[in-house]
Amino acid sequence: MKKLKILTPFLILLLITSSCGSTKVVRQSKRVIKGNWTLNQITYDKSDNFKISLFDDAAQNCFEGSTWQFISNNNSGTYTLKSTSCDQQLRYFKFTIIEVDKITGLHDFLLKPTNAKGKSENNDKGYRLKLTQLSDTNMQWQLSLFVEGSPFLINMNFIK
Repeated sequence: MKKLKILTPFLILLLITSSCGSTKVVRQSKRVIKGNWTLNQITYDKSDNFKISLFDDAAQNCFEGSTWQFISNNNSGTYTLKSTSCDQQLRYFKFTIIEVDKITGLHDFLLKPTNAKGKSENNDKGYRLKLTQLSDTNMQWQLSLFVEGSPFLINMNFIK
Protein backbone atom coordinates (compact mmCIF):
# COMPACT_ATOMS: atom_id res chain seq x y z
CA MET A 1 0.00 0.00 0.00
CA LYS A 2 2.85 2.42 0.74
CA LYS A 3 4.20 1.97 -2.81
CA LEU A 4 0.87 3.07 -4.22
CA LYS A 5 0.92 6.25 -2.12
CA ILE A 6 4.44 7.07 -3.29
CA LEU A 7 3.60 6.47 -6.95
CA THR A 8 0.32 8.35 -6.95
CA PRO A 9 1.79 11.90 -6.64
CA PHE A 10 4.43 11.00 -9.22
CA LEU A 11 1.79 9.72 -11.67
CA ILE A 12 -0.35 12.82 -11.14
CA LEU A 13 2.65 15.07 -11.81
CA LEU A 14 3.53 13.04 -14.91
CA LEU A 15 -0.02 13.33 -16.25
CA ILE A 16 -0.13 17.06 -15.61
CA THR A 17 3.20 17.80 -17.28
CA SER A 18 2.55 15.57 -20.28
CA SER A 19 -0.91 17.03 -20.92
CA CYS A 20 0.31 20.64 -20.84
CA GLY A 21 3.12 20.31 -23.37
CA SER A 22 2.88 20.71 -27.11
CA THR A 23 2.53 17.61 -29.19
CA LYS A 24 5.39 16.47 -31.39
CA VAL A 25 3.43 17.50 -34.49
CA VAL A 26 2.84 21.02 -33.15
CA ARG A 27 6.53 21.43 -32.18
CA GLN A 28 7.55 20.27 -35.66
CA SER A 29 5.06 22.69 -37.26
CA LYS A 30 6.48 25.57 -35.23
CA ARG A 31 9.98 24.74 -36.52
CA VAL A 32 8.74 24.69 -40.12
CA ILE A 33 6.76 27.92 -39.81
CA LYS A 34 9.71 29.81 -38.28
CA GLY A 35 11.16 32.43 -40.62
CA ASN A 36 10.05 34.75 -43.39
CA TRP A 37 7.06 34.10 -45.66
CA THR A 38 5.26 35.98 -48.41
CA LEU A 39 1.47 35.89 -48.70
CA ASN A 40 1.42 35.51 -52.46
CA GLN A 41 -2.21 34.64 -53.25
CA ILE A 42 -5.68 34.95 -51.72
CA THR A 43 -8.57 33.05 -53.27
CA TYR A 44 -12.23 32.46 -52.43
CA ASP A 45 -14.34 29.35 -52.86
CA LYS A 46 -17.06 31.42 -54.59
CA SER A 47 -16.68 33.58 -57.65
CA ASP A 48 -18.09 37.06 -57.27
CA ASN A 49 -16.83 40.55 -56.60
CA PHE A 50 -16.20 40.66 -52.84
CA LYS A 51 -14.77 43.50 -50.76
CA ILE A 52 -13.21 41.78 -47.77
CA SER A 53 -11.09 43.33 -45.03
CA LEU A 54 -8.77 40.63 -43.71
CA PHE A 55 -8.16 40.60 -39.95
CA ASP A 56 -10.13 43.86 -39.74
CA ASP A 57 -7.01 45.49 -41.15
CA ALA A 58 -6.93 45.93 -44.93
CA ALA A 59 -8.29 44.72 -48.27
CA GLN A 60 -7.13 41.64 -50.16
CA ASN A 61 -4.97 43.65 -52.58
CA CYS A 62 -3.00 45.06 -49.63
CA PHE A 63 -2.27 41.59 -48.27
CA GLU A 64 -1.17 39.96 -51.52
CA GLY A 65 2.61 40.28 -51.57
CA SER A 66 2.80 41.11 -47.84
CA THR A 67 5.81 39.81 -45.93
CA TRP A 68 5.41 37.86 -42.71
CA GLN A 69 7.95 36.87 -40.08
CA PHE A 70 7.21 34.09 -37.58
CA ILE A 71 9.29 33.79 -34.41
CA SER A 72 8.43 30.38 -33.02
CA ASN A 73 10.31 30.50 -29.70
CA ASN A 74 7.87 33.10 -28.36
CA ASN A 75 4.91 32.57 -30.75
CA SER A 76 5.08 36.09 -32.13
CA GLY A 77 5.53 37.69 -35.49
CA THR A 78 5.15 40.68 -37.73
CA TYR A 79 3.80 41.48 -41.15
CA THR A 80 4.03 44.38 -43.56
CA LEU A 81 1.56 45.12 -46.33
CA LYS A 82 3.18 45.59 -49.74
CA SER A 83 0.90 47.71 -51.88
CA THR A 84 1.95 51.37 -51.95
CA SER A 85 -1.70 52.38 -51.67
CA CYS A 86 -1.92 50.63 -48.27
CA ASP A 87 -0.56 51.52 -44.84
CA GLN A 88 2.88 49.85 -44.83
CA GLN A 89 3.38 50.19 -41.09
CA LEU A 90 4.78 47.07 -39.37
CA ARG A 91 2.03 45.04 -37.68
CA TYR A 92 2.54 42.65 -34.76
CA PHE A 93 0.77 39.45 -33.77
CA LYS A 94 0.89 36.42 -31.50
CA PHE A 95 0.11 32.97 -32.87
CA THR A 96 -0.72 29.52 -31.59
CA ILE A 97 -0.83 26.24 -33.48
CA ILE A 98 -3.38 23.74 -32.17
CA GLU A 99 -3.47 20.14 -33.35
CA VAL A 100 -7.10 19.36 -34.15
CA ASP A 101 -6.88 15.81 -35.45
CA LYS A 102 -4.01 13.49 -34.48
CA ILE A 103 -4.79 11.06 -37.32
CA THR A 104 -4.77 13.57 -40.19
CA GLY A 105 -2.41 16.04 -38.51
CA LEU A 106 -4.73 18.95 -39.33
CA HIS A 107 -4.10 22.09 -37.31
CA ASP A 108 -5.89 25.23 -36.35
CA PHE A 109 -3.94 28.45 -36.32
CA LEU A 110 -4.86 31.26 -33.93
CA LEU A 111 -3.69 34.74 -34.88
CA LYS A 112 -4.08 37.64 -32.45
CA PRO A 113 -3.08 41.16 -33.51
CA THR A 114 -1.01 42.97 -30.87
CA ASN A 115 1.04 46.10 -30.42
CA ALA A 116 4.86 46.16 -30.52
CA LYS A 117 4.97 45.01 -26.88
CA GLY A 118 2.81 41.95 -27.57
CA LYS A 119 -0.34 43.31 -25.94
CA SER A 120 -3.76 43.30 -27.56
CA GLU A 121 -4.89 46.90 -27.88
CA ASN A 122 -8.61 46.12 -27.89
CA ASN A 123 -8.69 42.68 -26.20
CA ASP A 124 -9.66 40.90 -29.42
CA LYS A 125 -9.71 37.16 -29.11
CA GLY A 126 -8.05 36.89 -32.49
CA TYR A 127 -8.80 34.85 -35.59
CA ARG A 128 -9.04 31.07 -35.88
CA LEU A 129 -7.90 29.66 -39.21
CA LYS A 130 -7.23 26.18 -40.47
CA LEU A 131 -3.62 25.44 -41.28
CA THR A 132 -4.43 23.25 -44.28
CA GLN A 133 -0.95 22.96 -45.75
CA LEU A 134 2.53 23.37 -44.28
CA SER A 135 5.83 22.38 -45.86
CA ASP A 136 9.30 23.89 -45.91
CA THR A 137 8.28 26.17 -48.80
CA ASN A 138 4.45 26.42 -48.80
CA MET A 139 1.79 27.20 -46.25
CA GLN A 140 -1.96 27.64 -46.64
CA TRP A 141 -4.47 29.11 -44.20
CA GLN A 142 -8.18 28.72 -44.64
CA LEU A 143 -10.60 31.14 -43.02
CA SER A 144 -14.24 30.04 -42.77
CA LEU A 145 -16.93 32.71 -42.70
CA PHE A 146 -20.65 32.96 -43.27
CA VAL A 147 -21.78 35.45 -45.91
CA GLU A 148 -25.52 35.96 -46.12
CA GLY A 149 -26.06 32.69 -44.25
CA SER A 150 -23.86 30.58 -46.56
CA PRO A 151 -20.39 29.19 -45.79
CA PHE A 152 -17.57 31.11 -47.45
CA LEU A 153 -13.89 30.10 -47.53
CA ILE A 154 -10.88 32.36 -47.95
CA ASN A 155 -7.61 30.60 -48.84
CA MET A 156 -4.36 32.40 -48.08
CA ASN A 157 -1.30 30.88 -49.77
CA PHE A 158 2.21 31.64 -48.52
CA ILE A 159 5.63 30.84 -49.96
CA LYS A 160 8.94 30.83 -48.15
